[in-house]
Amino acid sequence: MTSDHAFTCACCGARHSELPMNYTAEAPAVWDAAFADAEDCLLSADQCVVLGQHYFVKGLIEIPVIGGDEVFSWGVWVSLSRENFARAAELWDTPGRETERPYFGWLTTDLSVYPSPTLNLKTHVHTRPVGERPRVELEPIDHPLAVEQRTGISLERVREIAAAVLHPGGGEAAVAAR
Repeated sequence: MTSDHAFTCACCGARHSELPMNYTAEAPAVWDAAFADAEDCLLSADQCVVLGQHYFVKGLIEIPVIGGDEVFSWGVWVSLSRENFARAAELWDTPGRETERPYFGWLTTDLSVYPSPTLNLKTHVHTRPVGERPRVELEPIDHPLAVEQRTGISLERVREIAAAVLHPGGGEAAVAAR
């Protein structure tokens, strides 16, 4: 979070001293708590396997904030093929992994602050240096999230997102401020 931007919440009218600049989903949309004890399932901070058949990595959709140097980000999950997931896991702690070609994947995080579904948007996952989350690039379509990633968002839009996420009556409970 950043302390540079206090804001008055449009939902509750309260004055918040900090404006969150990133939110994260704790698990892919397909994850169920019943999977937690299954031998063929895994959920860590960065990787997920469901029923030994579906593979996910966590990355960041970064969106520039217009008129400043800040970046707003969504921590999201992307499904990968078995082969790409195995390759990413093989290189997970390898210096120089950022030279790896991007992996194709499908967005598996529902960001309900957008008027149309974000699930299953096409993505490219760009590996970064060890210790950094991958960058998730959406394919350049006309979905509002993809447009925001390409063109940036205003600080007012960041405030709108904060109001929607901080007051999950709009269904955004699966994404939390980080």
